[in-house]
Amino acid sequence: QVQLVESGGGLVQAGGSLRLSCAASARTVSTSAMGWFRQAPGKEREFVAAISWSGDPYYVDSVKGRFTISRVYAKDTVYLQMNSLKPEDTAVYYCAAGTVPKTTIEAYHYWGQGTQVTVSS
Repeated sequence: QVQLVESGGGLVQAGGSLRLSCAASARTVSTSAMGWFRQAPGKEREFVAAISWSGDPYYVDSVKGRFTISRVYAKDTVYLQMNSLKPEDTAVYYCAAGTVPKTTIEAYHYWGQGTQVTVSS
């Protein structure tokens, strides 16, 4: 059973930065596509970023140039560096593992419990 544990969320002012971490079960990061999704209150869960097993990154347009997804195989950890944060980035952020780095929820088989990110104006 794959386990994913997110951390790094918190309260930050607009324009600030946060780095989210997703600690995964052994060998998950090196054998899976890893994704980050977010869900704001009253909204659908949406794709944010993904990285393929070979390291290719993918981003939703609204975060391009501000967010960076990366992975460290030795630590079985995926990161989401978030810069120039905006109030509209406020959401619960979820880490997910799947087979291919698609933008759809259905492509991911395992999910973390989420970490809250709140950006104040």
